[in-house]
Amino acid sequence: MSSNSDNATSLAENKVLILYLLNLINRDFRQDELFKLVSSINDINYFFFKQILTDLIDSKLVGTYTKEDEHVIRITDEGKNAYFLTKDVLPGLLKLKADSIFKKEFSSIEDEASIIAEFIPKNENDYTIKCKIVENNETVFEVRTFVGSRDRAKKIVDNWNKHANSIYPKMLNLLLKDE
Repeated sequence: MSSNSDNATSLAENKVLILYLLNLINRDFRQDELFKLVSSINDINYFFFKQILTDLIDSKLVGTYTKEDEHVIRITDEGKNAYFLTKDVLPGLLKLKADSIFKKEFSSIEDEASIIAEFIPKNENDYTIKCKIVENNETVFEVRTFVGSRDRAKKIVDNWNKHANSIYPKMLNLLLKDE
């Protein structure tokens, strides 16, 4: 069993780690992307991560807003100031690990972020599918459609994730075709 002081230390370290990463990223970022990054650096469960992030948002160190129907977060000026005042709390070893994983993970997050597909259940027989391509934080292509089963929704999402590079040009050609 860990003591309360261990939990307090872990809480403080993870808060500073999140501020450190958001300061490095310095752009809009999805919460799931941040969790993927933080959990690959420090062993942290999702609920603890959400609690820390909520604390940071409540204390206005991290801003949250909706951009193109997605919830994104970004470090605030207050968050940057707080990071610079507390960065000594981050153990050197953790910072080194964060830097090396950040370089690897961030490039893979950047690649993944360019092809996005998700399906949202409206009810058990109705799903909205959103497939898009994002470059430099801007949506360059997006398509939404509806299907009547979870299997079909999953198939469309899987196909988009695997084959967007060939589907997108075909769709563009169809849209540009003179009939």
